[in-house]
Amino acid sequence: MTDPTLGASLRGAVDLSTLRNRPASAGPAASGPAVAGDNAPVPGAGVLVPSLVLDVTDETFPQVLELSRTVPVVVDLWAEWCGPCKQLSPVLEKVVLELGGRLVLAKVDVDANPQLSQAFRAQSIPMVVALVAGQPVQMFTGAVPEQQVREVFAQLLQLAAQNGVTGSAAVDGEAAEEAPAEPALPPLHAEAFEAIEEGDYARAVRAYEKALAENPRDAEARAGLGQVQLLLRVQGVDLQAARAAAASAPLDIPAQLTVADLDITGGHVEDAFARLLDLFAQLPADERAPVRERLVELFGLVGDADPRVIAARGRLASLLF
Repeated sequence: MTDPTLGASLRGAVDLSTLRNRPASAGPAASGPAVAGDNAPVPGAGVLVPSLVLDVTDETFPQVLELSRTVPVVVDLWAEWCGPCKQLSPVLEKVVLELGGRLVLAKVDVDANPQLSQAFRAQSIPMVVALVAGQPVQMFTGAVPEQQVREVFAQLLQLAAQNGVTGSAAVDGEAAEEAPAEPALPPLHAEAFEAIEEGDYARAVRAYEKALAENPRDAEARAGLGQVQLLLRVQGVDLQAARAAAASAPLDIPAQLTVADLDITGGHVEDAFARLLDLFAQLPADERAPVRERLVELFGLVGDADPRVIAARGRLASLLF
């Protein structure tokens, strides 16, 4: 948060007007926050929610906007294929839960909710913004350390207090009881998730590889392995140095692969595909294999049904034949 003025850092960049008054079925904040006339927030008011971590859709977002008039809402824009999202989301959830209702976390799958993705202009994910009294507040983009998350959330709470949003959220016990319990993860999957949270990607790779050795048809382990291998490849890589190296050597395969990986982790999927396809087109036939293999791997991470993957596959096919 570089601008403490409510909404100033996203003014002109985010348009939530089309999402404010959409009718919605009962959803995450269906009970509604306690508000005074003219929708003014009530200092110190409370609100019941099914959970402090909510899955939000285009249809239920108006309720989240209303909720933000009582308690600040952190919005986590993520996607299933995004490795850094899987690294950041558990950190966000942990810190929000530790704050005991002073914040609510709203998770938005950008692939499943295109209107929200467009409204927030989520060109790079993970992207984290906040809502205070119905207004967006810039926070950060990309996976950041837990300590930085705590510092930004502390600033958010100060900003919310300055704008009269000092309420809290409590979990509705009946709603929580009605929610189906999530099935326990298989032991090796749980080990991989624990390793990812700790930033130990090599250990996560080993756990997923063991899971696949036990069951080669384990699709979740295969997807998880691809994601964590991507995280391992970009761990500790200096983005500016990598881009400079790729720019100075357009046909250097390792350099171009590294930048493509960084583009994927930053949500720049089309840029990554275009880079590798351009490289593939320029290389001699006997040097193309590593680029084709990386493309196929990245296609699997993003998803075969994704239109960006379909378009890139079509171009790859045209270059092969």
